[in-house]
Amino acid sequence: MSVTLRKAEREDLQKIWQMQVEAFKGLLAKYQDYDMSPAAESLDKIVARFEQPWTTYFFIEAEGVDVGAIRVVDKKDGSRKRISPLWIMEEYRGKGYAQDAIRAVEALHGEHHWELDTILQEEGNLHLYEKMGYHKTGKTDKINERMDIVYYEKD
Repeated sequence: MSVTLRKAEREDLQKIWQMQVEAFKGLLAKYQDYDMSPAAESLDKIVARFEQPWTTYFFIEAEGVDVGAIRVVDKKDGSRKRISPLWIMEEYRGKGYAQDAIRAVEALHGEHHWELDTILQEEGNLHLYEKMGYHKTGKTDKINERMDIVYYEKD
């Protein structure tokens, strides 16, 4: 595995937020989804999620640096675990780090019974999740004239 996961602590939340805004700003500009884009979220929203007992943020480390991050929701009650969001910083994309991060969180939390959603128009995201064994549920939400959200599960 070419990445390691490092659990984020409360003092890391400013960095998580800054990385998230930077990583998603291109998609925000492209789709104009100001109500749901991770690039438009406030630091307060990151803090609130961090404080949920079922949420864990991890830095994705490779090449000696934090190349991205992933949030895992695992209520440990039999419900589906969730990845939301996952990002790799632009300069580190295309190197397999997202795949490695998914494998790593599945190794920690179990490889079955997951869910996530992504932008239907982002074919690279669809390819990634399908390659990792996720399948479309058939549910899609229209966000605006440019963008739809598609839902995935892995059993």
